[in-house]
Amino acid sequence: MSISTKEFKNVSYLWDDEKAASMKGDEVALLIYRSNLLGADLRLTNYGGGNTSCKTIEKDVLTGKDTEIMWVKGSGGDIGTLKKNGLAALYVDKLRSLKNVYRGIEHEDEMVELFNHCIYDLNSKAPSIDTPLHAFLPFKDIDHLHPDAAIAIAASKDGKKITEELFNGSVGWVEWQRPGFDLGLQLKECLDKNPGIRGIMLGSHGLFTWGDTSFECYVNTLEVVERCADHLEENIGKRKPVFGGLKQQSLPKENRLKRASELAPVLRGFCSSETKMVGHFTDDERVLQFINSNDLERLAPMGTSCPDHFLRTKISPLVLNLSANEEINDISVLKKKIEPQFQEYRKMYADYYNTCKHENSPAIRDTNPVVILYPGVGMFTFAKNKQTARVAAEFYINAINVMRGAEAISEYTSLPRQEAFDIEYWLLEEAKLQRMPKPKSLNGKVALITGSAGGIGKAIAKKFADEGACVVLSDNNPERLQQAKEEFKSKYGTDVFIGELLDVTDMTTIEKTFRSATLAFGGVDIIVNNAGLSISKPIEEHTEKDWDLLYYILVKGQFFVTQKGVEIMRKQGFGGDVLNIVSKNALVSGPNNAAYGAAKAAQLHLSRLNAAELGNDKIRVNVVNPDAVISGSNIWSNGWADGRAKAYGITVEELPAYYAKRTLLNETILPEDIANACFVFVSGLLNKSTGNVLNVDGGVAAAFVR
Repeated sequence: MSISTKEFKNVSYLWDDEKAASMKGDEVALLIYRSNLLGADLRLTNYGGGNTSCKTIEKDVLTGKDTEIMWVKGSGGDIGTLKKNGLAALYVDKLRSLKNVYRGIEHEDEMVELFNHCIYDLNSKAPSIDTPLHAFLPFKDIDHLHPDAAIAIAASKDGKKITEELFNGSVGWVEWQRPGFDLGLQLKECLDKNPGIRGIMLGSHGLFTWGDTSFECYVNTLEVVERCADHLEENIGKRKPVFGGLKQQSLPKENRLKRASELAPVLRGFCSSETKMVGHFTDDERVLQFINSNDLERLAPMGTSCPDHFLRTKISPLVLNLSANEEINDISVLKKKIEPQFQEYRKMYADYYNTCKHENSPAIRDTNPVVILYPGVGMFTFAKNKQTARVAAEFYINAINVMRGAEAISEYTSLPRQEAFDIEYWLLEEAKLQRMPKPKSLNGKVALITGSAGGIGKAIAKKFADEGACVVLSDNNPERLQQAKEEFKSKYGTDVFIGELLDVTDMTTIEKTFRSATLAFGGVDIIVNNAGLSISKPIEEHTEKDWDLLYYILVKGQFFVTQKGVEIMRKQGFGGDVLNIVSKNALVSGPNNAAYGAAKAAQLHLSRLNAAELGNDKIRVNVVNPDAVISGSNIWSNGWADGRAKAYGITVEELPAYYAKRTLLNETILPEDIANACFVFVSGLLNKSTGNVLNVDGGVAAAFVR
């Protein structure tokens, strides 16, 4: 094969000769390197999509003889992050000998279990359904990808003809068929009939390319995809305007985000009628071009073509019949407009299931849409966690790219409904879903914690994230907030959290933080009012400024953050939790503590008042009362430690031991102890409890509530 390294316009050439040279002789390392490069460019394949392989000669551990082994991406996983433990390693001769027991396409599924009899490396990842697609091709290195540019041709009405003309017969064509053993045989048959071809296009599905070395395979893949992309770009807008031209204009950027943040909790409520969902919003220019077009009404109901796309996005999106300029003042009126559209979608999906199901089909899954298109505004996606919701949006953008390209050169075609159903409700796919880990207690929930850049607040945020929640870090100290964001990014990645500057006395920052939360996650389920400060002075030394500051932050801040959070929870319509971090001082009188103790008492009673008022909305309001949490706490650097030490007649250094000794349990209280108490309230175990106070103070008898 002739290889010519060159500049590419539509894909990224990332190969580093020096780095690759350091792996010389290690073909598996080069496979992983190539895979990671391909997965780093979403124009080449989507998250989790596609698979790559290489064949090597290894010593058989039993016979000591040289034998051919295929290393291929295993079930699940993502080539962009692939490591050796994500590969399946199988004997090539054993895989190919499975032809002897293959009983035909009606018995495809039974072949997957037989792959296990071909495993060479006992540390292998479970082999995927695509394994035979690589096994029957003789090439040393193979890429199977889902590039938008290639799928646009593969999903075109004239896809086969276009492929033949575009590549002068050097790329073969295999009609759509569900991945499996038979498709592997068809790839081999295509190659046998067309010796010398450099790749095979799979109808409606994707692309196979190969090479004699990892580098040759990589460049061949880039060149084929580049040629597809060039062809599309040469024709975009020539036959007709893109997507039939513009039907309406988008709202200005700021108005789009405002409208999306207002609507997201309402949509989340409808999408969560069966399972609590987390949302994602994008107003990507590619999305806007599609949803504002004349062809939206025709193309959107057709659904996607590539199986990877619709497995993530469902058979088709819900297009909101709602003006982008519609006033959203009365939520009840808005819900009445939207609810029939969801009912219609659920009926469509149920009809699709009932029409296409087989005797042994898995039970119908959630009938709510994953993708919601709002012309003039953007696209919402909802799933069981943030990563899945975000990836669903990426996949639908892939689908938009495919439709855009296919319509430019021919006419877009989607998979027939029955074919789509047979993929979506494939028993092997169902088995994969059943093997997934059980959801954590807070999976699908979104928590906003004030003052969460350190101490108690950060401990709560970590606990909630560890238990599956998405968290909104918020703090009024930009340096501390940035440090917390970096720590969370390192530990959890970017999908689990966002961070916002929030001053609980400033409604502008409160509204901005909640808007960011609804855009990032679709809404909020848990509000933790933790932000605070402390001032310890004798009564004669207290100033009006001290008094106002304590009440503004502790009482007014708690009230307004709760008020804004409740507004969102009511839009969602499935209740929620408000947790107020108060203090033992709300119940216990002590010296040099008048303003702080009074403000804490006000916080406690405000919590009771909110609990009484919000019960009809299924919003629970509970209190955690810490005491003497010194570790990581910001308040101890504000003179509070000096004031308390002075009040007790001891040194600051003696405070931790002093606090521990005065408790019934003789325990030091840590931020993690408060976080555990908060988790108890929101874990689902206390869903019928509200208006409660949980003391976490080591046991201070004077603070007993009853």
